[in-house]
Amino acid sequence: MTTASAHDQKMLNAEMACPMRVEEVDLFAPGSQEHWYDSYSLLHQQSPVLRIPGGGKTPGTDAYVITKYADISRIIRDPEAFPPSQLRQASDEATEIFRDTGYGTPADARESLRPDLESHKQHRLQLTDPWVGPVGADQHADMIRAQVDTLLEGWEHRTGAELVTEFAQPLPQRVITTTLGLPLEDMPKLKAFEEAQVRRFVYFINHKDELPPAEEVENAQALVEFQQYLKEQADEKRRNPGNDMLTFLTQVDYEGRKLTDAEIVSVAFGMHIGGNETTQFALTSEWLLLAQNPAVWAELKRDRSKVRFFVEEALRVYAPTQGSSSRLVARDVEFQGVKIPAGSLLHVRYGAGNRDEEAFPQADSIDLARPNPGRHLTFSQGPRNCPGAGLSRLEQNLAVHGWLDRFESIGLDEEKNTYRHIPGRMFGLVDLHVTFKPANASR
Repeated sequence: MTTASAHDQKMLNAEMACPMRVEEVDLFAPGSQEHWYDSYSLLHQQSPVLRIPGGGKTPGTDAYVITKYADISRIIRDPEAFPPSQLRQASDEATEIFRDTGYGTPADARESLRPDLESHKQHRLQLTDPWVGPVGADQHADMIRAQVDTLLEGWEHRTGAELVTEFAQPLPQRVITTTLGLPLEDMPKLKAFEEAQVRRFVYFINHKDELPPAEEVENAQALVEFQQYLKEQADEKRRNPGNDMLTFLTQVDYEGRKLTDAEIVSVAFGMHIGGNETTQFALTSEWLLLAQNPAVWAELKRDRSKVRFFVEEALRVYAPTQGSSSRLVARDVEFQGVKIPAGSLLHVRYGAGNRDEEAFPQADSIDLARPNPGRHLTFSQGPRNCPGAGLSRLEQNLAVHGWLDRFESIGLDEEKNTYRHIPGRMFGLVDLHVTFKPANASR
């Protein structure tokens, strides 16, 4: 992140001992991200449903962390029994800022465009799938290849790089900026907006993604500035249309009407937040895994058809978004022998489900022959799965092909790397210093 408050620095620098007993597990404590996978093992064995007393959405209710694959899959595939939780992600003062000077809170946008399952489906089919969905994303393949080429230009004369800042971060930023039709010269400003968008998922104070009160207000002001920027860009697209998603949103007939300014802003806002950090973290993890598993690298060099299987396995092993407090319990239910009353909040822990040995034997390992590799939880499942999964998958596949084209071997600079991860509920390395031998290097 480009700027950090005292609260941010405290979370970034926090140290936490690796839990040895399930009673010591706290997935949301500062520093806990360095030991999540040890914690998941403990939870799977001893407490696959972990209660957070008083952690529910309303006073007097509890929250529960769900860590088994089958349980999480059941929850996210059934939005009637486990409806999405609209957590209040802004203080009253921050909400007032959104509504008085911006284009409404994210919750307002959801109520306007996709308040129920059918409208959510139509939102996907008509507004986002044509641009970032499984089929619509393919139109960007040549553009993504060109961005990969641009970022890797000159690497044939080098032996090392810092992957995050030189490749993993700018690639998805350039791709989503181009897809939306925003000016590439605005990327420094857009990076600051992006960091404001993910702030509550990185620097939260609890499992509900809440920020300290003063920072709620500051963050709301930054996000309103982004909303205003998107409105200005939409106005420019009306004057000078292009072949991009923002132009499309200003022109599309949706359910027999044009989208309002607030709705256009909300869709573009959502695409921007989904198109940056998660793909960055996935790309960084993929290089790490390939460097740590030279046999996998060699297999991909021999057989490029296996790249897509590697990408799915990497997404499973290191899910960029590890969990989400996104579901409520509509009626009393039981998981793993634990009775959960109606009204409870569920934190579905995708990262733990992806390492569940009952679902994925030898779950910690990359297996290019694993059956149904795309059934992991990383992009969620069911009717509310990630709308930009198609674009992210395409970027990752083309990036890995780009590495295979250019490098004979890849590695890690062990003298520089600390392998520290960002805090919060996302899983991404702060930096990654890499080494490589270009394919055309003299032997």
